[in-house]
Amino acid sequence: MINFLKDLIVEAGRICLSEQNRLTPSDIAFKNSKDLVTGIDKKVEKFLIQAIQNRYSDHGIFGEETGRTDRQSPYVWIIDPIDGTTSFIHQQPYYSISIALYNNQKPLLGAVYAPAFNELFFAEADKGAFLNDQPIRVSKTDRLIHSVMATGFACLRSGVEPNNLAHFNRIVPEIRDIRRYGSAALDLCYVACGRCDGFWEMNLNIYDIAAGSLIVTEAGGKVTDFSGGSLYPEQGIVAANPDLAPLLQSCLSTDRFNGETP
Repeated sequence: MINFLKDLIVEAGRICLSEQNRLTPSDIAFKNSKDLVTGIDKKVEKFLIQAIQNRYSDHGIFGEETGRTDRQSPYVWIIDPIDGTTSFIHQQPYYSISIALYNNQKPLLGAVYAPAFNELFFAEADKGAFLNDQPIRVSKTDRLIHSVMATGFACLRSGVEPNNLAHFNRIVPEIRDIRRYGSAALDLCYVACGRCDGFWEMNLNIYDIAAGSLIVTEAGGKVTDFSGGSLYPEQGIVAANPDLAPLLQSCLSTDRFNGETP
């Protein structure tokens, strides 16, 4: 299955690369006042669904654009055809395709492909995480003040309150630096390979994080909700190495962070 997934997601990336420069205003629509979708999102998802159904006709599928198929199977493929559509539309490189396979509601496989960089992150449960077939591990940074974190603002696009700004303003002074890539799937993969030390965000959906969270876990990291539990992404998501995860969780708790430098 993992080789099928790797080949499939790279082919989807080729579609993205070939279509990105051809985007016209008529290809772009708004899900709401700030959230975009393109005809390419839908084209890529259709391609992925057809390929999966041809290979595994009895499996379920949950795609961002098309929703869930009604199949009584323990296997479900979770697809985000383009994570980072705003970057994609603006001819920027930080977008990705994310695909995960769950078995009985547990992650079995996950892959995230960044076409502009030709970087394929993937993991299989209990078999480690990889970038272009090379093993990856989370960083060893053990203090917030030495860390580089990533976050995003899906909550602002959706107009959700409370939003991430209070957390952002509280955390940024306590870390070395912050990054904003615009693709939660890539944020998680960058934690997995040590490019970032941690990541948090609110108001994400399962298709945003299904593959990336497995990749972080298989790379030795921790993935939780804001309070350290397993109700992510519904109650926020935190991903970091084992030393930083509890420190980041403490910053995101309902009690105001006291400003001491962990």
